[in-house]
Amino acid sequence: MSGRDVEAPQRLRAERERKREQRLARKEELKLARRRSDGRHGDGSRGGHKKLTAKQILGSIAFTMAIFLLITFYWICVFYLTDWLYAYWQKRPAEVVAQLINSVGGMLLWGVTMSILGRFFRNKQMEFYKTLIEAMRRMARGDFNVNVEVSPPNGAFNEIVHSINYMATELGQLEQMRQEFISNVSHEIQSPLTSISGFSRALQNEQLSPDERQHYLTIIETESMRLSKLSDNLLKLSSLESKHHPFELRSYRLDKQLRNHILACEPQWVEKDIEMDVELDEVMITADEDLLSQVWTNLIHNAIKFAPQGGVVGVKLSSGENETIIRISNNGEPIAEEDLPHIFERFYKGDKSRNRTQGGNGLGLSIVKKIIDMHQGSVSAESDGQKETCFIVRLPHVEQGLKV
Repeated sequence: MSGRDVEAPQRLRAERERKREQRLARKEELKLARRRSDGRHGDGSRGGHKKLTAKQILGSIAFTMAIFLLITFYWICVFYLTDWLYAYWQKRPAEVVAQLINSVGGMLLWGVTMSILGRFFRNKQMEFYKTLIEAMRRMARGDFNVNVEVSPPNGAFNEIVHSINYMATELGQLEQMRQEFISNVSHEIQSPLTSISGFSRALQNEQLSPDERQHYLTIIETESMRLSKLSDNLLKLSSLESKHHPFELRSYRLDKQLRNHILACEPQWVEKDIEMDVELDEVMITADEDLLSQVWTNLIHNAIKFAPQGGVVGVKLSSGENETIIRISNNGEPIAEEDLPHIFERFYKGDKSRNRTQGGNGLGLSIVKKIIDMHQGSVSAESDGQKETCFIVRLPHVEQGLKV
C-alpha cells in the first residue's frame, strides 16, 4: 500500500507537467502561425483600413493588367475571325454592326473563360469550406486535435481559421483539465478507501491487542474524515464556480474578523508553541464576510500547520490608497520555486504536503483563489527559500469598482 501511495502522486504530477507543457507548446505554435499569417496579409490597420503590402499592390496591378490583356486578346481574335468570315461570305455588314459583333463575341469568350475559371476556383473554395465543416464536426464529436491550415488564397477567411484553431486549443485544454480532475479525484478517493479496506480486514484478526485495535480504528476514522472533507470541498468549489452561489456584500471591520480567527486557532498554535506576530490596522471593508472567513480559516490554519515547533506565524493587515493588503506568513519549510506558480490549482500539492498526516487534499487554496477572484482581488505566494513563506491577499476598495 505504501509503495503505490508514494509513487502514484509522483506519476500524477509528472503526467500533469507533461500535459501542461504540451498545452503551452500548442499555444505557442498557434501564436506563431497567427503572426506569420498577419505578416503575410498585412493585418495592421490605420483609420479602419488595412495596409496593403508591396506584394499585394503588385499582385492587384498584375491581375488588372491580365484581365485587360485577356479582353484585348479575345477582341482581336473575334476581329480576325469575323473579318475572315466576311471575306469568305463576300458580305460585310455596316461598320457599326461589325464593331458590335466583335464586342459581343469578345465578351462571350470572356464569359466562357470566367465560367471555367470560376468553376475551378469554386471547387477549391468548396474544399476549404468542407475542411472547416469537418473540423467543427470533429470538435462536436469531442476530438479537439484540430489544426486547420492557414493558406494565402483564403486570406479573407484566415481570421476564421485562427479562431477555429484557437477554439480547438482551448477546448482541448478544458478536456485535459477535466481528465486530470477525474484522475485526481479518483486518486484522492482511492487512497483513503484503500486504507479503510486494509485496516478493516486487519480488525478481523481476533489476536489483535486492544491498543492495536484502537490504533487501526483511529486510522479508519481519520481516513473517513478525510473523505468527508474532500466531498465537502468539492461541493464548496462547485458551488463557488456556479453563478448561483450567494454573494452578499456588507461593510464590517476586517481587523476584528482576522483577530477572531487567530483566537479561534489558539489551541493549535499554543500546542506547537508558535509565536503569533500580529499587526492589524483598523480597516473597514465591504465584502462577503462569510466567504472571506473561509479564506482566513484556510490560510491561517495552513500557516500554523506548516510552521515548525516553536516557529513564528505572522498576520499583518494594512490599507493603502486603492486596496487592502493582508499578509499571512510562517517560517516553516519553504515552498519550492517550481511549485509556486501551481499551488492554487486544484489538487496540486508540493512534496512535503503529500504527507498524509497533514490531511490536505489540494483544494483549499483553489477555494481561496476563487473567493478572492469573486471579490476582484488577487492572492499570491512568495517564498524566499530560507526565511519565510508569505501569502499576500489584495482586496480592492469598494470605490474602486467592486461589482457583484
